Amino acid sequence: MTEARADEEPADLTASERRMWDAYRTGSVCDLSTRAADRDDPHSEHVWGPERSVRARVVARLLLHGPPPVPGRVASLKLRGARISGRLELSGGAVAPYVELQSCRFDSEVQLSEARFGTLRLVNCAIPRLEAARLHTEGDLHLPRCRVARGIRLTDAQIGTDLLVSQAVVQRDNKGRAIAADGLSVAQDLQGELLEAYGEVSMRGAKVGVSMNLRGARLRNPSGRFALNAPQLTVERTLYLTSIALDYAAYGGTSTPPYGLGPTPVRGRRARYFECLGGLRLDDGRFGDAIDFYGARFTLTDEQEISLRRIQTPEFRFVGERPEQGRVVVSGAKVVKLVDTSTSWPGPGRLSIEGFVYENLAPRGHFPLSRRLEWVAAATAEYSPEPYERLAAVLRAGGEDQEAREVLLAKQRRRRATLPAAPKAWGYLQDWTVVYGYRPGRAALWMLVLWAAGALTFSQLDPPAIKADEHPQWSAALYALDLLLPVIDLGQQGQWKLEGGWQWGAAGLVVMGWILATTVAAGASRLLRRG
Repeated sequence: MTEARADEEPADLTASERRMWDAYRTGSVCDLSTRAADRDDPHSEHVWGPERSVRARVVARLLLHGPPPVPGRVASLKLRGARISGRLELSGGAVAPYVELQSCRFDSEVQLSEARFGTLRLVNCAIPRLEAARLHTEGDLHLPRCRVARGIRLTDAQIGTDLLVSQAVVQRDNKGRAIAADGLSVAQDLQGELLEAYGEVSMRGAKVGVSMNLRGARLRNPSGRFALNAPQLTVERTLYLTSIALDYAAYGGTSTPPYGLGPTPVRGRRARYFECLGGLRLDDGRFGDAIDFYGARFTLTDEQEISLRRIQTPEFRFVGERPEQGRVVVSGAKVVKLVDTSTSWPGPGRLSIEGFVYENLAPRGHFPLSRRLEWVAAATAEYSPEPYERLAAVLRAGGEDQEAREVLLAKQRRRRATLPAAPKAWGYLQDWTVVYGYRPGRAALWMLVLWAAGALTFSQLDPPAIKADEHPQWSAALYALDLLLPVIDLGQQGQWKLEGGWQWGAAGLVVMGWILATTVAAGASRLLRRG
């Protein structure tokens, strides 16, 4: 008795399976839908009968050992509106034909672990669970508008071109994760516009070859620590965690998912915000162009945080809404351009910027220096000079010398609050008299005032000379000026005999002269260095 070949048509095929088998050989679409929108929705409660059912093992046989195509055609599985009964098991298999399933309903989980595909598209399908660890595709993996009841696993998967999960709705698995994609590698774009994830999205150590787009996504994991947990994420271009324009038809888009969705909206356009209910972690991430938080909304508990420790990117756009609770941490981050608003950062005790390096500031809207100083103060619960010095250096590099001096003055005043009583009193005296030397004009004015006061006071004195036969003519104005100016000798000091209070007054002018002259010289030297 001769055994049937693997690619031969099984004898027990149902009518719907035979239609699928024949369509596969010609590469045409096998459409089992009823053309009634409410009954064809795979996410509805309507029961799909046997006339719309195909067995998962028959689908697996087609994909792994399907019949040859009709001459002149390319074999592919294109199935629409079908119920796939049983568990689709393709783990470890090599699937050569193109696969596209639209508006299909799976009775059980889909097993694709360590399988190899060319391109796999599951569009608007109802899937209990997608298990695809170490999946390898030469082309795309598309999951737009799918609803997955118990999570997606893409750990260490390798996607040859694009990964699309736009408009998908993914519930959590038994470990609290909606999408487990640690070690995922996507050669081109990862598109997740309008994605809804009800559990942790884990992408630790993932790599995206072009851009990662989560415009308008809703990530919700309020009971866990993070809604998006992606330390050491690498995105060669831009990570978009932004709002999305919903009137995308104005941009020439189409309604075919996942394409046609609009860009980040301009002000006044109808939009859906990127929402993150739970913490976000991008520690040690590398982003080739930018991280964009335009229109992002974060809802955090006091224990949760937006953690951006040690990220590196040319441009960081932190222009979302201020989180009402939780913390924002950018300690150790390195960016070239910081784009932010005065209302996007949290208040005191909920911001950390220790070691945050940025080279340019490009605020959106009005961001006065007073608010920028509040930003630094909010980030340093205890005094630290580094954030002030970084801000001053950036302002000075941008030609804002006066603002840079104001920042350094604020640093001195903040430092003064940490000093013991005696140095603190000395600090108040320096601030009141010469503003710590950051306004040398005030020191020069004090010198003029003291000179005038000294000249007026000494004009009432006619002191005897120390050497009766060798002394200049007495001049109260020159004597006061000689006392005030250190180093310079005008020939008056040391020529006259003063006693009592006059001697103490002269000593006071000498001390004040040294203090004020040193302050003026320090201010002048700073100006020369900047020049």
